[in-house]
Amino acid sequence: MVREVGFMRVLVIGAGQMGAGIAQVLAAKGHEVLLNDVDEARIRRGIDGIAKRLDRDVEKGKLSAEQRGEILTHIDPRPHFRDLDIHLAIEAATERLDLKLELFRDLDRNTPPEAIIASNTSSISITTLGAATAKPDRVIGMHFMNPVPVMKLVEIIRGIATSDATYAHVRDLALGLDKTPVEVRDFPGFISNRVLLPMINEAVYALYEGVASVEAIDTVMKLGMNHPMGPLALADFIGLDTCLAIMNVLYDGFGDSKYRPCPLLKQFVAAGWYGKKSGRGFYDYTAALPVPAAAPNGAYAPASAAR
Repeated sequence: MVREVGFMRVLVIGAGQMGAGIAQVLAAKGHEVLLNDVDEARIRRGIDGIAKRLDRDVEKGKLSAEQRGEILTHIDPRPHFRDLDIHLAIEAATERLDLKLELFRDLDRNTPPEAIIASNTSSISITTLGAATAKPDRVIGMHFMNPVPVMKLVEIIRGIATSDATYAHVRDLALGLDKTPVEVRDFPGFISNRVLLPMINEAVYALYEGVASVEAIDTVMKLGMNHPMGPLALADFIGLDTCLAIMNVLYDGFGDSKYRPCPLLKQFVAAGWYGKKSGRGFYDYTAALPVPAAAPNGAYAPASAAR
């Protein structure tokens, strides 16, 4: 049975692309959002990004100026999360287990016993995160898709100890945000990234082995498989560091060689070529329009391109 979720006071940890998107959709439905990050400058950048997205919606006639202003009034910067009276915390920090465990221990100490603690993790075990707290029954995964204001899917991941009541509350919240929640069991990568990231990793292998160029690989998948975006462009959009982190979780979690990260993906991350956010990945984003980046030292260039 679906129940309407009333007003909630929600702490969102992480003001980056995902956290700011989550804050925006919560605020748009009237929930009070406390937006947290490691410093006030990052929080301000996150709020400024939300304001710019709302400005575009006003220009397109999707929102009125009054609605834009009201949404922003529901988002408060919060540089710390000590002793907060909240109903829900959603963690959207960097995809690192050590960092998330530290955050969950802090949240357990600084939030009411009845508060739910959710993670937007795209691959890390909810059971493991829940075990770091005194209330694993109130820990759950709430994996939004990027960009959050546009994408409808939310994977709801139950850890082994997550209660039915916690699951029902988070599911109903997602429905109230006009999202489509899908229940998923707690296995590495869940569903979305267990299927998606090996495809991306295989595309990187095809590039690494010189099977075809960046543009050719993406064109085949767009025109041949009707994908809206090629796998290498999508990897750049997700962030190559995030792609590598998820592949490592899959590889470590299953111990299966089919999840072994491509050496080229590891090399790009080591070089700081993270994709769109760093200005360079499989594409070069420094020009007005992204173009396939030149192969370093002629590496991985297919035979036709090498002539």
